[in-house]
Amino acid sequence: MWHPKKSSVLQTCDALHTNAPHKQLQKDSEKRRTHHCSECGKSFTLRSTLQNHQRIHTGEKPYHCSECGKSFTVQSSLHQHQRIHKGEKPYHCSECGKSFIRRRTLQEHQRIHTGEKPYRCSECGKSFASHSALQQHRHIHTGEKPYYCSECGKSFNQQGNFHQHQRIHTGEKPYHCSECGKSFTVKSQLHQHQRIHTGEKPYHSELNLAHAHWKKRSLFLSLHQYRESCKMDSITHY
Repeated sequence: MWHPKKSSVLQTCDALHTNAPHKQLQKDSEKRRTHHCSECGKSFTLRSTLQNHQRIHTGEKPYHCSECGKSFTVQSSLHQHQRIHKGEKPYHCSECGKSFIRRRTLQEHQRIHTGEKPYRCSECGKSFASHSALQQHRHIHTGEKPYYCSECGKSFNQQGNFHQHQRIHTGEKPYHCSECGKSFTVKSQLHQHQRIHTGEKPYHSELNLAHAHWKKRSLFLSLHQYRESCKMDSITHY
């Protein structure tokens, strides 16, 4: 016996079954479709990723931190930044227990323990733990000094050296001695100062050796000069 309702349901199911592979193919096609940046030609699978990328060229930073007003190109960067204000460091090193705000920073830190240096300079072969360290190193070969001091006009090829230099103008001394409270501009100055409290003299033996060598050489020269003068005196008297 023929049932119109049942036939209608079967037709609908057949239509859905027939369209299913087509819809899946359409989705796969959309995934494979690439979106190109008109500025630099870089390609992206998702349109949203392209839009985020294009902000590099436009300079647009629509995500603002309500704490300090700093702006960001993508929302994920804002979320990472906000951890600074919250004191949140969700990424922990299993080797030493040190914590980090960003996963990438943790991965770079872990290379201290593993000794891995995957970023290699094509000019001199020197290797680095992070890509940013390699990029700064390359400035040595190119002669580029992208870090410019607006106060005195001096330029630097290393960001760390630039930050240290700026402290001359700002008067900032972020390295404090826990013993006496004295502050220093660079960490190396603090380490040298701390030897006053610890009594450590790492260069003492080397200085003693150098001094002994200098005294021996001076004595030898004095004896030589004395002998020469004696010879001259005997020739004169003869």
